[in-house]
Amino acid sequence: MVGAGPVGLSAALALRALGRPVTVLESGAQDRPRPGSRAIFVHGATLEVLDRSCPGVGAELAAHGLVWQTKRTFYAGREVYARTYPVPASTTLPHFTSLPQVETERLLLQAGKAAGVEFAWNEQVSGVTVDDDGVTLTTATGTTWQASYVIAADGSRSAVRRALGIPLEGSRSDGWYIVVDVEEDAADPLPVERVFHYGHPGVGGRNVLLVPFAGGWRVDLQLHDGDDPADFSDGEGLRDWLRAVLPPVYAERVGWASTYQFLQVVAADFTDPRSRVLLTGEAAHLFAPFGARGMNSGVPDADAAATAVHLALSTVVPERAAAAVRDFAISRRRAAVYNCDAAGTALTHLRPDAGERARLDAAAAGSADDPKLGHWLDIAPYGPRDAPPGSTIYKY
Repeated sequence: MVGAGPVGLSAALALRALGRPVTVLESGAQDRPRPGSRAIFVHGATLEVLDRSCPGVGAELAAHGLVWQTKRTFYAGREVYARTYPVPASTTLPHFTSLPQVETERLLLQAGKAAGVEFAWNEQVSGVTVDDDGVTLTTATGTTWQASYVIAADGSRSAVRRALGIPLEGSRSDGWYIVVDVEEDAADPLPVERVFHYGHPGVGGRNVLLVPFAGGWRVDLQLHDGDDPADFSDGEGLRDWLRAVLPPVYAERVGWASTYQFLQVVAADFTDPRSRVLLTGEAAHLFAPFGARGMNSGVPDADAAATAVHLALSTVVPERAAAAVRDFAISRRRAAVYNCDAAGTALTHLRPDAGERARLDAAAAGSADDPKLGHWLDIAPYGPRDAPPGSTIYKY
């Protein structure tokens, strides 16, 4: 394994559940700083996948996370949709949980150590050699590591993918987004609700998403064309618009802020020509975040990769071993293309042309009389909710 983020840890747990020894190489230190809440939304199907590999870990993640029962959508300051769901039964995994990624990683690392996963920290991969017998990894320390198969989960700048010469195919989205973490005001907490604003009047008609997670709030601001991200991402510029969308105290509780233009890319292949290296997570694909498709597709990537490696190691017929890996690569790439397109659909919705804008205005105007129009306005910013091929990961 290469990479000790959520996807790499998930793959390691899945391999251990199948009785396979695992060593995880991570370029950073065990206590490396991990800024920002990052992937906060863990789908229920993801919790189920993790729980199969390590019974109890899904429930533990849910216990450390937060579930909101109410979601609201506003259009130019007027509420057009609201729904409150019943509290989930305590005996079942929830439909989702929301917690900082660093907490997800901490709990999965703890589970991995308990399951017998070996970790090698400060081992940045600098070279990859693949032959018919397996893979040799060279790290910046000069150490060489050999394995029959390698699962690469080393993120968007994947050294393994680059060493194999596998390109990412796709594009960068137009427009800028500001993503901010603010710490919850424990003395006067906000209602635990997900809130989306089309054209928030307090910030010049820019779209705003407010999502609670355990310990704080994620706030996303979509900039207008022509906006300078620097004017909104730091100092008084940042605090000014936060005061317009949250109680003023939150402008002084910023823990992290970043600017983004989202990539919409998928690796040309999820394995090498000899079917020895398997790409997963952001080593294999990068999506705009709408619908929380990043980590929540990376975990099933990891699970499928572990199964493929197990099948490959279980046969003495080279063709069958290669076929198991190729099946993984084909099926998970198909799912990645679906998710990329789905996130792209949401992106197009959030950056509407004149025709889409007219459709949005009409839906908002009619939402009081037709709840279906309000429901459409509520779900459209996250893209299609159908499951990608071979998966149930987005049925929520």
